[in-house]
Amino acid sequence: MSTQKPKGVDTVFLSLIIALVTIGFLIFSSASLGLLARDGATFGSVAFSQFVFGIVGGGIALFILSNVHYRHWRKYAIYIFAIGLIGTLAVFIPGLGMSHAGATRWLDLGITTVQPSEFLKIAYVIYLATWLSGMHKHVGNWRYGLIPFGIISGITGFVMLLQPDTDTFLIMATAGLAMFVVAGAKIRDLAILLVAGILLLAAIAFARPYVMDRLTTFLDPGADPLGSGYQVKQSLIAVGSGGISGRGFGQSIQKFEYLPEPIGDSIFAVYAEEFGFLGVTFIVGLFVAFALRGYKIAQQGADMFGVLLVIGIITVIMAQAFLNIGAMLAVAPLSGLPLPFISHGGTALLVTLAAMGIVLNVSKYRLKRA
Repeated sequence: MSTQKPKGVDTVFLSLIIALVTIGFLIFSSASLGLLARDGATFGSVAFSQFVFGIVGGGIALFILSNVHYRHWRKYAIYIFAIGLIGTLAVFIPGLGMSHAGATRWLDLGITTVQPSEFLKIAYVIYLATWLSGMHKHVGNWRYGLIPFGIISGITGFVMLLQPDTDTFLIMATAGLAMFVVAGAKIRDLAILLVAGILLLAAIAFARPYVMDRLTTFLDPGADPLGSGYQVKQSLIAVGSGGISGRGFGQSIQKFEYLPEPIGDSIFAVYAEEFGFLGVTFIVGLFVAFALRGYKIAQQGADMFGVLLVIGIITVIMAQAFLNIGAMLAVAPLSGLPLPFISHGGTALLVTLAAMGIVLNVSKYRLKRA
């Protein structure tokens, strides 16, 4: 354990987190009004989950974990990873797991539902950071780099694809690849992983029609406007209706009946309609600033484990954010991924803020201060 005394957390990064959560809750509140026009939707329950479990619970988790030395996670990484895998597999237990829209991804706890893959995302990053930091001097050797990386990611991918949750595994794989690169992977190994990834994606697309539909819709959004292309079409209508300055807070029309999942993966389209191009520029800029500050914390990390931990966590969030935004703008395939800090999901927000606590703790031990 390092004898370096902790300093204060990175206040710039903390301010960006607070800004994203605050603005996110305002956007979520406006988008939630669209539920009032939909049968079976309960505004109170989703608002309660978002605020109590997400913001309050996540805020407490952020505070606690920002005061837990990040190196403790290294000692328990294998157990954290195992719990994440077992918890994710628990969705297949009859009476405990819950299915929706052809996917089995949730645990029904009675008072609320939990998506354990949210925990697995961070568990995967912690375990991979532990392995790579211990072997980073030998990562160029395929026996200690490529093979272990492939096994860890392969086990995680197998569990995720069983649900199926192809989109979440994609962002986890992106974060894992970023960590592998920073740890010193050779171009040869990266090329092998790239080819393997393309072949796997092609196999999934042919095996699962909904993945193929998303890819064909991305290539030609107007091919099936009432079917697979409906969400993208309605999203583009919402974004285009926002103009330069937007319709105004709470004034979105598309969130009422037209736009699927207005509080989920379509929430960015609601925001774009209400705040226009200027608002979109602001929120994208906020995410970019968040990423740059996070990567700066990683760059100044006291050890390789801290560096990789922050790289993985920030990349998970940014890959998810820009896949979500890109899908709503038709510049990326529709993914179904929520927008971090903003979309509905108490579990997702709680885990995201807990992960932010880990990054803030790493920032306490940076070698340089800025």
